[in-house]
Amino acid sequence: MSDQIKHECGVAFVRLLKPLEYYQEKYGTAFYGLDKLQILMQKQRNRGQDGAGVATIKMDIEPGHRYISRKRMKGPDHLSQLFTHIFSHFDELKPEQYNDAQWLKNNKPYIGELYLGHLRYGTFGLNTVESVQPFLRLNNWITRNLVLAGNFNLTNVNYLFDRLVSYGQFPKEKSDTVTVLEKIGHFLDEEVDHLFNWFKPEGYSKQEINPLIYHHLDVNRILQRACRKFDGGFSMVGLIGHGDAFMLRDPSGIRPAFYYHDDEIVVGASERPAIQTALGVRWHEINELQPGHSLIVKYDGRVDEKPCLDANEKRSCSFERIYFSRGNDRDIYLERKDLGRQLVKPLLEEIENDFDNTVFSFIPNTAETSFYGLMEGLTDAFDLMKTEQIAKAEGNTEKIKSIIQKKPRYEKLVVKDAKMRTFITDEANRGNLVSHVYDVTYGVVRDGEDTIVLIDDSIVRGTTLRDSIVRIVSRLRPKKIVVLSSAPQIRYPDCYGIDMSRMRDFVAFQALISLLEEDSAEHLLDETYARCKDSELLDIEDVRNEVKELYDRYDYEIVSRRIAELLTPEDLDCELHIIFQSLEGLSKACPHHTGDWYFSGNYPTPGGNRVVNRAFINYMEKSDRRAYA
Repeated sequence: MSDQIKHECGVAFVRLLKPLEYYQEKYGTAFYGLDKLQILMQKQRNRGQDGAGVATIKMDIEPGHRYISRKRMKGPDHLSQLFTHIFSHFDELKPEQYNDAQWLKNNKPYIGELYLGHLRYGTFGLNTVESVQPFLRLNNWITRNLVLAGNFNLTNVNYLFDRLVSYGQFPKEKSDTVTVLEKIGHFLDEEVDHLFNWFKPEGYSKQEINPLIYHHLDVNRILQRACRKFDGGFSMVGLIGHGDAFMLRDPSGIRPAFYYHDDEIVVGASERPAIQTALGVRWHEINELQPGHSLIVKYDGRVDEKPCLDANEKRSCSFERIYFSRGNDRDIYLERKDLGRQLVKPLLEEIENDFDNTVFSFIPNTAETSFYGLMEGLTDAFDLMKTEQIAKAEGNTEKIKSIIQKKPRYEKLVVKDAKMRTFITDEANRGNLVSHVYDVTYGVVRDGEDTIVLIDDSIVRGTTLRDSIVRIVSRLRPKKIVVLSSAPQIRYPDCYGIDMSRMRDFVAFQALISLLEEDSAEHLLDETYARCKDSELLDIEDVRNEVKELYDRYDYEIVSRRIAELLTPEDLDCELHIIFQSLEGLSKACPHHTGDWYFSGNYPTPGGNRVVNRAFINYMEKSDRRAYA
């Protein structure tokens, strides 16, 4: 993506099902669980460039010994620093201590049976170490301790916060993470109280009741009661002090969640390839946690996926597939290739099937997979053209040989160069220096003759495309530049975890405003604003997306052309055309991930419609406030 935007966090979870001595004997290390957690987090580092944290729990520890450890880091190289700090606790060990699993568990932190890691990519709020997960809710009762980390944004935090206050709580801050932690913690407390009062009349001592709670605690019921009013996208992992653990996914399956388990280990993560790499298992051995389901790992090692929240139609985020997830997942790789293939037909129309005078390339680096799919589709189309030409050659050997040797011209034209420091300079010169983040390959494009085709995976704001890529590619002096976006036009804000909340930042929305102004139809903005304000008074289920009607006035291609005009530098001496993926093409390429609200405005939860209306209100009122809370 030429525009850099912040997005979802990542989670990693490990539960060892055997005693630590088992892993020492079989794998030669008592650090087996910690090593697996490190790999899971390293392979999901794309999800956390602001910070990372780890928490561990030791099971069956005697009272008076520390059984929960946590470390969080932020800033440059935070993931490496995090594990450097954790492993520093073992630097001075003697060999016999290093190889004694029980001694390590009894005497050192971060050695236990449960491990939880989190990678933070903040979309809102302060970027401090206090914002980095996992979060802890501590209590002197072991069964009331809760460790939580997740990849989520909720649209109705204010409502949930007010519910906590109505319970008599006094939350320390109003954020979705703290609210989720305290909401689950509240019902965990109630469940523990219920079990304690259930067993007390039967004559058990207070001390004897604890292990009974371990075995009878109904974690799924806790989650059902705590999370049933959550509106948003989430996958979260929680650890309870005595050893129960859970993974929970939102009812629409917006955020991703995967797990694997056998008789030795349970592993959960936001991305499937991380589990494949950490454990060396096949992709089909890994389970996708179903929408509205929980994965419960009990204290005694029982593992069960259960229905938890009323599941909706599955609307998994398509942006995960286009851009955010790592592309070494088998399905994601194939889908991204197909996204490129879906652009072949409109591209051939644009270049009028002129392969001889067109050079194909991609904008580094995440669009490379889509480029492969595009080239496969273009090669197929070119082969058809060559077949027709060969038929017309009527056996002319030299002519047929010349036709066979033809192939599409593809080159790596755009190279991402080292980032250039701008120091102190005026805005004009700073913009000129920033444009040199990219460089080009000279000598392969013919001046004034060739069309350059570049594929990008998505265009959000378009500023880097306009101010850097198009400007520097134009130095190759092409006849025309065609930019392909493997994603459709991004028209609407996200409220489920991605930092795309201000409508005025979207170049598609800017194009819409420009078209309305050109048609002297600004009054429609005022009318939409009035409807959005009125919708604030409606029950959440009755709110609809009021902005869609504005886009419905214009054909898709008209908006695309206006976007191209807005992203054309004033001094560009060639044509610029932009072709966006269609919604139909997206659906064909990603049939199992229909969460396309960024492009279509069809939100999977009621809170989404309220958020888009609030975002439009903020635009009209020239406010930078967050559209959801």
